[in-house]
Amino acid sequence: MNLITRLYYLFRRVWKAVLLYLVISGPGLVVMIADNDAGGITTYAATGAKYGYHLIWFLVVLIPVAYYVQEMTVRLGAVTKRGHAEAIFDGFGAFWGWFSLIDLLLVDWLTLVTEFIGMTSALRIFGVPEWLTVLAVCLLMVFMVINGRYWTWEKIALGFCLLNLIYIPAALMVHPPVDKILAEGVVPNFPGGFNGDMFFFIMANVGTTIAPWMLFFQQSSVVDKGMKEKDIPWGRFDTWFGAIVTIVVAVFIVVLTGTILKGVNIDDAAQASALVMKTDKYAGAMMAIGLFDAGLLGAICISLATSWAFGEIFGWAHSLNTKIKEAPWFYVCYFLLLVSAGLVVLIPGAPLVLITLFVQVIAVTLLPAALVFLVMLLNDKQTMGEYCNTPMQNWIGGIIVVAIIVLSTCYGISAMFPTLFI
Repeated sequence: MNLITRLYYLFRRVWKAVLLYLVISGPGLVVMIADNDAGGITTYAATGAKYGYHLIWFLVVLIPVAYYVQEMTVRLGAVTKRGHAEAIFDGFGAFWGWFSLIDLLLVDWLTLVTEFIGMTSALRIFGVPEWLTVLAVCLLMVFMVINGRYWTWEKIALGFCLLNLIYIPAALMVHPPVDKILAEGVVPNFPGGFNGDMFFFIMANVGTTIAPWMLFFQQSSVVDKGMKEKDIPWGRFDTWFGAIVTIVVAVFIVVLTGTILKGVNIDDAAQASALVMKTDKYAGAMMAIGLFDAGLLGAICISLATSWAFGEIFGWAHSLNTKIKEAPWFYVCYFLLLVSAGLVVLIPGAPLVLITLFVQVIAVTLLPAALVFLVMLLNDKQTMGEYCNTPMQNWIGGIIVVAIIVLSTCYGISAMFPTLFI
């Protein structure tokens, strides 16, 4: 009887913890899984097709990289109750504040265009015209925000995050050789040596793990959700869990294309989906559905990250808990960003490849500064108090920031000069 009682109370404690997490969860899961956007799916699909299972180990290494960067935004948002754009303005002045905001607007808008490219390409496989995809996506995203409740928006977003897991059964359907995956993917290796192609793919995978909009989005999301200092441990767990789920999905994408398309040059994820369909139509269809979902998640988060940032700087009401008439400029910014990006995809002969190139280059100009600002803000003891970075966190964060700055800068240079590292 005593054992049964102990088990009962243990179950109650665990159940209460689960319920509490379900209340607090959201920002970390959404931002991490949304990082597997249309561009990220293309990167993972191309990595698997190019190198098979050999770079799986590198993707696993990126889990703590993603976590440690994003965890800082959880603490900063919960303690200061300010979004990232506002924190930069207050901490470093108008010059760096406007630099970050304008750069964010450019890279977010261009990235949003690439999300629409991914979504229209995915549904084109099923015969859906581009205009219908753009219209349906815009209507869906407008519906998500006009209800005037952050919680409603977040739960819908989490539903699309769940759909992102579709790559796992898709990969299992092609019966990948587990022994070969373990033999080639667990031990660090660089097949063919660390040449120009390998360098490019390493940088591409790092670039899909940390993006400037993620910093702005998660910190503003933490503020809009109303998270407090006592919620930081759960926010950290949410971010850890999100980072793990994101990389697990990435690994299964690599396994899928590494099993079916090894040795095939992949230009985009839609092409990979169509090629997989020739071998297994269901796995290919699931991959296309996953691509649409990835683009939608990216669009959902990127559009809000920008609107939140502008609301913070201009002093507009900028919460999803406000109605349109209470925060008109916040929603106008959101709608204009969304519609203008969608219309670009419908322009005949639009330079979509060039836009994708500019996304990579412009992102490089914002990411290093945003990361440095983030670390410096977390070292402000007067503001952060007990949640200020510890020496160990500074070491870990510093190493990650330096590595990302070097690699992202080289990635931008290689995008402008493709033959430089060959």
